[in-house]
Amino acid sequence: MTFTPLLSDFYGFEAQLTEPEKEALAGLRAWLEADVAPVVDEHWERAEFPRHLLPAFHAQPVFGMQWDETTSFDNSALYRGWTALEMSRVDASISTYVGVQNGLAMGSIGVAGSAEQRAEWLPKLARGEVIGAFGLTEPLSGSDSARGLRTTATREGDEWVLNGAKRWIGNATFSDITVIWAKDTADGQVKGFIVPTSTPGYVATKIENKIALRMVQNADITLTDVRVPEELRLQNANSFRDTAAVLRLTRAEVAWAAVGVSVGAFEAALRYATEREQFGKPIASHQLIQQHLANMMGNITASIAMCTRVSLMLDEGTQKDEHAALAKAFATTRMRETVAWARESMGGNGIVLGYGAARHFADAEALYSYEGTKEMNSLIVGRALTGVAAFV
Repeated sequence: MTFTPLLSDFYGFEAQLTEPEKEALAGLRAWLEADVAPVVDEHWERAEFPRHLLPAFHAQPVFGMQWDETTSFDNSALYRGWTALEMSRVDASISTYVGVQNGLAMGSIGVAGSAEQRAEWLPKLARGEVIGAFGLTEPLSGSDSARGLRTTATREGDEWVLNGAKRWIGNATFSDITVIWAKDTADGQVKGFIVPTSTPGYVATKIENKIALRMVQNADITLTDVRVPEELRLQNANSFRDTAAVLRLTRAEVAWAAVGVSVGAFEAALRYATEREQFGKPIASHQLIQQHLANMMGNITASIAMCTRVSLMLDEGTQKDEHAALAKAFATTRMRETVAWARESMGGNGIVLGYGAARHFADAEALYSYEGTKEMNSLIVGRALTGVAAFV
């Protein structure tokens, strides 16, 4: 399939992808535009995830691409970043599903699982035979997960007993397994567990009335004496450092997803500007509209540049927490500006779903906060710059 660079890739960063990566990205884009774009507004409005798309979705060159057990061709972190952009360009909830299934659930097993656990679970998750979720955030613990985790795990023979609660867990209303992070009551260290959602004592309840990422099925989870065999404990998860290693892999892709939201909003605003007429001419001919478009393009280009470098550093093995943190903080901040300019360019029509900006405008608020708020990511960068932690 012929690859055509996006107009919003103003400086041609996509040229750094290999030919197989470009071909795969072109196929993904074609599927997203043909099968996903026509249905997202209605599902977003109903707060329902289009689960009927999952079989075809899992056939796309997206899932498991970073793991030896599941990759279908040699690919880079840069390619995986561009897939996040392409998905969010159409809909951020679709990208978030992948972020949970592919990045957080599979990432937990890929980073902290044993060779046997990787071999068993990664292919199933990649094919969509098993749907995963990631349980770290709690009702009273978000930014302070490293210290404030309240969910406990107590060893009893060959089993672990989990008690606690989780909140904002994506995919959790229909997941088959959830990776639960809990504090070992014996040594106080954070450990990870693959928990089948059919286990007695595990209850997931959908969070209602969201104004952003409405298609994502976030849930509150309660764990009451949930018994998990030792064989389902992630064998290489021995402290929060191992949890952080998973987040390090996914945080940069959230930055890419934020760029995708910006791109989707920009494309809608540009299309509207060429079609909408006021005072007898298209509003694209108005100077202030062109200023909005130029500002949006500046934000997108700067964000792509930063995300590109962070992805290259991941492939090189030089990416650190502060690099991904800065990319996430910067790209989501610029995204907020961009979606606001896009909505503003449409006037009153900007708040109507069918015009293409409203959904991106609302969804941007969730991306701005999850996987580390702007404030927390800024403090991670500040610690790297000064050598002084200012978290408390």
